[in-house]
Amino acid sequence: MSDRFTTDVLREAFYAVTDEMFESLKRTSQSPVIYEVLDFAVGLTDAGGELVSQGNGIAGFLGPLGEATRDTLLRVPDLAPGDVVATNDPYAGGGGHLSDVAMIRPIFVDRQLVAFAAAKGHWTEIGGKDPGSWTSDSVEIFQEGLQLPFVRVVRGGELDRDLVAMIGANSRLPDMTIGDLTAFAACLEVAERRLLELCERYGVEDVTSAMAAAHERSEALARAAVERLPRGVFEAEDFIDEDGLGNGPFPIRVRVEIDGERAVADFTGTHPQVPGPVNCTRSGLVSGIRTVFKAITDPNEPGSDAWFRPFEVICPPGTIFTAERPAPVALYFEATEAATDLVWKALAPTMPEVLTAGSFVSVCATAIACTHPDTGEPTLLVEPQAGGWGASVLKDGEHGLVSVGDGETYVIPAEVCEQRYGIRVERFGFDVVEAGAGRRRGGRGLVREYRMLTDGILTVGFGRHRYPPWGVGGGHDGSPNYVEVVRGDGARERFGKVARYPLREGDLVRLVTGTGGGAGDPRERERELVRADLEDGIVIEHEALEVYGLDPS
Repeated sequence: MSDRFTTDVLREAFYAVTDEMFESLKRTSQSPVIYEVLDFAVGLTDAGGELVSQGNGIAGFLGPLGEATRDTLLRVPDLAPGDVVATNDPYAGGGGHLSDVAMIRPIFVDRQLVAFAAAKGHWTEIGGKDPGSWTSDSVEIFQEGLQLPFVRVVRGGELDRDLVAMIGANSRLPDMTIGDLTAFAACLEVAERRLLELCERYGVEDVTSAMAAAHERSEALARAAVERLPRGVFEAEDFIDEDGLGNGPFPIRVRVEIDGERAVADFTGTHPQVPGPVNCTRSGLVSGIRTVFKAITDPNEPGSDAWFRPFEVICPPGTIFTAERPAPVALYFEATEAATDLVWKALAPTMPEVLTAGSFVSVCATAIACTHPDTGEPTLLVEPQAGGWGASVLKDGEHGLVSVGDGETYVIPAEVCEQRYGIRVERFGFDVVEAGAGRRRGGRGLVREYRMLTDGILTVGFGRHRYPPWGVGGGHDGSPNYVEVVRGDGARERFGKVARYPLREGDLVRLVTGTGGGAGDPRERERELVRADLEDGIVIEHEALEVYGLDPS
């Protein structure tokens, strides 16, 4: 058993391993959604698949890495050194949709399994009926892409060329897809190399005991944090607006109970799973609620599976949050984000200094398939959109941030869109509308306008299209998300979800994300702050005068 100081050194070393994994994958990936957006996460687990350390990246992957690893142990019991297992099964191994591929590498020392390295991220193309694989009108999982049911893509250190060829043959962008596969495998090799160095320096026993100590520390800190939370029962209701097939809205509800020893989120009474692809599976629900639980306990402490031992999620099977095979889940993140926001809404009134009013919530997923006007090559833009966050009693909401589940990610820069995809970016700025007013105002959403230089097709999944972000304490609601296509002849069409929408050269695609909800009575906002917002163009004159009551003189 190592001493306390060695244990601390090793715990920090585990964090350093995942940081290096993160940088390796970011630098070697072929997809902008990986190397620009950072739509991925990496982690290190113990031999039982319990997450010890997770790098930056997608907050919504808080949990799937460990779950994917534990399911790998069950599905592939004969793992050997040099193996790498790939899975994108939404109903096991960490949920998500088929585009979210997890790759897991066991780490052995003298045939003894000591740990796993895991990476999970969004592959731009993995087949399915629509370009980009995810879509907004699928009715079963089989339409959404190639399924990888815990298959060994690397055996004994060598790529399985037959399997890799099959993956490439099922992708519209095989070079990019295989490039991402090899980048994932490389970052797992980095983790193995660094962990073996630690085992050689400190010994296997000290390394594994440090992992156990890290679990104990995380759980103890989490339980201490739960003791400090407000105690009671907190409830909230809301709606998921539509499923992409014209059905909806769908009521969702939660009952959160905190008793000083544990926190329980019960979603009983939520709508059953739906025909369209906005369902998520149970692991997606758990991951979404873990995000809130981490925020209200200690957002700064590194994430691990042990942190969530005082936390429980209850939800019957077969709901929009616990969909079962073969339910479509291509837009699963809309249900996951809605669940996060629902618990957030239940707890915000009692924790106003920690949790904000409602935000734009949705990933606002966007895919544009077209031909590059300069090269004639097919291109595929896949990205999230950023939007406005709600205000708290302490500060105004943040402008133009990615949704809560996206965590430490970004949007694709305008310059990359133009160079890589041959689409002209004509506007990228704040959407200043009369919404989100409060003593502390909601953050503004964004407008991103793409001019098509060739024909193409558009698929989008914008949630909160009908139901805007909620305000608190007298603050006003925010504004909804939407997409507007302006034709060359001036005709316009607005929607929240669409699949394979035909675009013509010269069309303008306008992507608009919502303003977050406000906190407190707008009439109580300090006059100098209203004037500053007006001068900065963050509020319009009518809102400043009529809603905030600013004296025009």
